[in-house]
Amino acid sequence: MSRAPNGPLNGPPNGPLWESRIPPSEPAAVKGGTWRMIRRGLPVILLIVICMVLMFATRAVERLVYGLRRPWSSFYPRFVSRNALRLMGVKLSVKGQPMRHHGAVVANHSTWLDIFVLNAVQRIFFVSKAEVANWPGIGTMAKATGTVFINRDRKEAAEQKRVFEERLHLGHKLLFFPEGTSSDSLRVLPFKPTLFAAFFTPELREEVWIQPVTARYIAPEGQDVRFYGWWGDMEFGPSLVQVLKANPQGRVEVIFHDPIAVKDVKDRKDMAARCEAAVRSGLPEIPVEYVDV
Repeated sequence: MSRAPNGPLNGPPNGPLWESRIPPSEPAAVKGGTWRMIRRGLPVILLIVICMVLMFATRAVERLVYGLRRPWSSFYPRFVSRNALRLMGVKLSVKGQPMRHHGAVVANHSTWLDIFVLNAVQRIFFVSKAEVANWPGIGTMAKATGTVFINRDRKEAAEQKRVFEERLHLGHKLLFFPEGTSSDSLRVLPFKPTLFAAFFTPELREEVWIQPVTARYIAPEGQDVRFYGWWGDMEFGPSLVQVLKANPQGRVEVIFHDPIAVKDVKDRKDMAARCEAAVRSGLPEIPVEYVDV
C-alpha cells in the first residue's frame, strides 16, 4: 500500500503533505531483523483478521439489539490495538485520564501507528475523509470499526453537524487530527479550525467537550529521533518493515490534557488554538538540528 496522504484515516487521496528540509535517514541495521519482522508481523495480521471476523459477527447481532450503538463491537478495536502494540514490541504508557464528558478528542498526527496507539487507550471513533471508505483494505476496516466519513465541503456543513450530533448522542467519542496531515513526530503542525465548527452549533455547543491528547514517540536507542514519523511521500510498507525489525523497540507516551467545554470558548478558531497549544505542550523542544527554517 502506498503512502496515504494526510494520514491513514485522515485527508484526501491527493491532498497536501507536510515535507521537511531534512530527509528521513536510513534506519540503522539490526541483526536478525527479517526473522523478527516475520515473528512480529504474522501474529499481528492473524489478530486483525480473526477479530475482524468476530467483530462483523458481533455487529450483526448488536445492530438488531442496539441499532447504531456499539456497546459490544467497540471492544474489538481497543483489544486489537493494545495487543498489536505488544506484539510489535512498542511500549505504551499513559498520563492523565480520558474525559467522561460527551464530545471529541483531538490529537497530533505523526504516523500510521497513531491508529493503534489512540485506539489502545480508549474507545473512540475516528473522523475521516469520505474517500478513505473506498481504499482497499483500510476502507473495509474503517467502516467496520464505525469510522465517521465526511466531506470537507462547506455546502455539507449542516449534514456534518447532523452526523456529529447523532454519534455524540449515542455516546460515541469522535477523534480527528486537526493538522490535516502527518509529520515527523517531533512537532505539532498548525491546527485547522474547520472540523471544530460543527461543535459550535446551538444543538451541540452547550453539551460538548473537546479533549486534547498528545502522542509522544520515543525512538529506539541508536535510531533517528524521527524513527516513527511518517511524512511526505514515505510509503507504508517500508515504514511498517522498519518498525517490525526494530531491536530494541521504542515506546510511545499518550498524554490526556484537561478537556475543554465548547460553551466556554469564543469560536472554532479559539478552540483550535487552545487545543493546539495543549497538544504541543506534551512534546519536548525540537532538537536544533531538526528545526525546519
